[in-house]
Amino acid sequence: MEVLDLKPKFGAKHVYKRIGRGHGSGNGKTAGKGHKGQKARSGAPRRVGFEGGQMPLQRRIPKRGFNNIFALSVEVVNLNELCDFEENSVIDAEFLIKNGIIKRKFDKLKILGDGELSKKFKIIANMFSKSALKKIHSAGGIAEVI
Repeated sequence: MEVLDLKPKFGAKHVYKRIGRGHGSGNGKTAGKGHKGQKARSGAPRRVGFEGGQMPLQRRIPKRGFNNIFALSVEVVNLNELCDFEENSVIDAEFLIKNGIIKRKFDKLKILGDGELSKKFKIIANMFSKSALKKIHSAGGIAEVI
């Protein structure tokens, strides 16, 4: 075997299609674009959603409200969801995700005071409601704000 015998794998290379090189080539004259019409013109591809000059569906449908792209998503956890865990455990976002209390992505974690707390925990979160702070401290726990 010599260098001259080496060839690329079949299908790895394809022959460039030469269009507009006379009618004998099979792709002459209109160069595969057919006769006239919008797609035969230069700059033929149209943008996504273009409907030939008709008002596009995306613009015809009424729009309401406002979606703030800078808004932070806050995940809320109530105290009654924490009662099942062992006493003196450290509860933070990772712990809650691992135990299935939180299932979606979020930016901040807030603890609310719904329910009673009989065990003492060290709870680490971004925000606490006043009632949650009161109940955590009365149970002998610690509330740490990140």
